[in-house]
Amino acid sequence: MIDDTARRAYWAEQMDAAYAFMQRMRDYPVSECGEPLIYLPSAVAEVGVTVTFSTAASSNGKPRLYFLRAGLLPSFLAVAREMNARGWLLKVEDAFRTIEMQQYNARWPMLYHTILHKVMWECGGEAPTLDLFTRRMAALIAPSPKVGTHLSGSAMDISVLDRDTGEEIDRGRPYLEMSEITPMESPFVSAAARYHRREITELFARHGFVAYPWEFWHYSAGDAYAADLCHTGQPACYGPVHLDMADGSVTPIADPGRLLNNPDDYTAIVRGHLTDCGLCGDTLPNKRL
Repeated sequence: MIDDTARRAYWAEQMDAAYAFMQRMRDYPVSECGEPLIYLPSAVAEVGVTVTFSTAASSNGKPRLYFLRAGLLPSFLAVAREMNARGWLLKVEDAFRTIEMQQYNARWPMLYHTILHKVMWECGGEAPTLDLFTRRMAALIAPSPKVGTHLSGSAMDISVLDRDTGEEIDRGRPYLEMSEITPMESPFVSAAARYHRREITELFARHGFVAYPWEFWHYSAGDAYAADLCHTGQPACYGPVHLDMADGSVTPIADPGRLLNNPDDYTAIVRGHLTDCGLCGDTLPNKRL
């Protein structure tokens, strides 16, 4: 059995790598093409492909927005068809996000509590520094529109189900796992889960979608993530946009590099949570949360 020391080391290494990637994405060039977004449930119904969509609300309590850029629709449908032929069912967990949705992700108690407890585990049960917690949050939840490809309408989070039974295909844990199991190549999953991750990734790749290395459920195309990971050397054609749901048209987000949440706002939130857990109080040193 692998002990916590190896798991902590891997978690820290992967989170540092994800944070460095996010920093690189801040400067990646984008040449927005202005392509509209297509509503996936309607597109799927029109062609008779079997796909399912999560009914869970987004972090701000509103319905999720299952839109994807028009140019990616043929590839999306091809992925779904190939999965159907294999006896699988593509389940789209999340797709396009508005600024408000992305902003609320970092304020969603379920997510920040999970990440906070994981960072406390990384620190041997102690309260983390604000800097460390902020970096871990930024590695797992895109802090600005520029580095969040869900805001580009080019990314989706997915699960895969057995078409006959409806049971989830084993990838180690269900969506939305936040742990040392989350990176695509995590060594802490079974051989079967590793096999399924690679099979699903290869299937997506055959149709032009690129896997995000630090989340086993995230695939995208045409955006900064995909361009960088494929070493294209070319600007991304999809950048962060506002969506007009009436006709699918898009408008580039002004100042896409701005932070969606003030890191200092985390201090009061996390202090309160740690205090509730009996782990810290108002006299905690400033260098720690």
